[in-house]
Amino acid sequence: MRIRLKGVHKHYLAAPTPTKVLDGVDLDVESGGFISVMGPSGMGKTTLLNLIGCLDYPAFGEILLKEKDVASANETVREQIRLHHIGFVFQNYNLLPTLTVLENVTLPMQLARLPRAERMQRGTALLRLVNLDNRAAQPVSTLSGGQKQRVAIARALANLPELLLADEPTGNLDGKASKEVMDVLKSINESQNITTILVTHDPMVASYARDVYYLEGGLLRHSAL
Repeated sequence: MRIRLKGVHKHYLAAPTPTKVLDGVDLDVESGGFISVMGPSGMGKTTLLNLIGCLDYPAFGEILLKEKDVASANETVREQIRLHHIGFVFQNYNLLPTLTVLENVTLPMQLARLPRAERMQRGTALLRLVNLDNRAAQPVSTLSGGQKQRVAIARALANLPELLLADEPTGNLDGKASKEVMDVLKSINESQNITTILVTHDPMVASYARDVYYLEGGLLRHSAL
């Protein structure tokens, strides 16, 4: 999925003056591309992901997913885009601790009303992709942080998205677990041709991407590590 942003602005109303988070951001990510976005805390990196992921609206500007402007789409259309075309990976995993690993991965498939047999087959294949098929029946509460994040990645791929958005996916992990998670993300990007946009503070994590950007003062610029 190709992603293009044209003149995207986002601000929050706060006394005494509105705060500009994004000030005319332009971005072009080719289909199957892998970029990382770095920058200080509070500078709008998560806001940028939320806008691309149809979780928030810009003040103005265009956000084109496969040449369709989702910034002007209604919420019903945006909900279908989130469900069927975008996978999300969060810093805090957002897994359900009372469910097994496989049940967590297949949950989005239930929302998409896939038959049970197809859910089990696809869920098992996704766990194999992140090297956790041997943990399918375990409650996620028994896993390490790195393993939980790999489950979260498998869940993000549940409905075969064309775009993967990862917000600080290694933020709670040590160096070894971070490398394992990033190895998985890079492998998936290359083998599945899924466009991947990642936000991070860690230069090591950012280096996995083919292109690195820096966001500060509302402006996004191409960067070199």
